[in-house]
Amino acid sequence: QVQLVESGGGLVQAGGSLRLSCAASGSIFSINTMGWYRQAPGKQRELVARISSGGSIYYVEPVKGRFTISRDNAKNTVALQMNSLKPEDTAVYYCNVKVGIRFVDYWGQGTQVTVSS
Repeated sequence: QVQLVESGGGLVQAGGSLRLSCAASGSIFSINTMGWYRQAPGKQRELVARISSGGSIYYVEPVKGRFTISRDNAKNTVALQMNSLKPEDTAVYYCNVKVGIRFVDYWGQGTQVTVSS
């Protein structure tokens, strides 16, 4: 089992910045990909960014150039720096890790990000 604890959400004006953090504990020896997803009201949960254990990074197009994902393998943490935030970035953001050879998903509790116009 892996437990994920997120922090860093909040309310910010358009153009502002927020930093999300996620700390993993438990069976952390076999964490592969770490990432962030988001779910806006009435929409499906979607990938925002992910980073592999080797450091390969993927961003979805809407956040490229504005968001930066990073991980600290020694501390088992993953962070998402969000700059130039837009109202359409408003959502609940979830930390995700994929564990073991089967890439089993574990999720954080979610943190609300609200961007006002």
